[in-house]
Amino acid sequence: MLDIGFLELVLIGIVALVVLGPERLPKAARTAGMWIGKIKRTVSGMQREITAQLEAEELRQKLSDQQKKLDESLSQAKRDVERIADVTRVTSRPGGSPAQADQYVEEARTHLDDALKTVHEEPVVSPAPTTDVPADTDPKKADPKKADPKKADPKKDSTSP
Repeated sequence: MLDIGFLELVLIGIVALVVLGPERLPKAARTAGMWIGKIKRTVSGMQREITAQLEAEELRQKLSDQQKKLDESLSQAKRDVERIADVTRVTSRPGGSPAQADQYVEEARTHLDDALKTVHEEPVVSPAPTTDVPADTDPKKADPKKADPKKADPKKDSTSP
């Protein structure tokens, strides 16, 4: 921020005292403090909003990348399945080779396994929501009537003969 030392502040205070006088100086100081506080809160709010927007954009980008990887993997799996179907038609004809069909099936399995690994490699992590829970909240000390209505009051449940 501003590089103002102690002597500069004293000089500003003396000039303000001379210019404003002792009656108006406290009110002017309160007003200046109020404005500085408002400016700080506004800047802080803007910084939080910008940070939140950047994090949201980063998450959107990660989600988009994951969607692209998934689409590529699925299209590769679709091509493999179609190729297996074509080979199966060819091998079902006289003179077709079952070994060739087995080879294509194994390649398709490998591609599907790779696709599943790609999808599960980089999960999109969302930021943990913040909760404002008082630190003195202890679940053991909680009111049993609010915690579990079945255990609320055994005397009231035994009203039937």
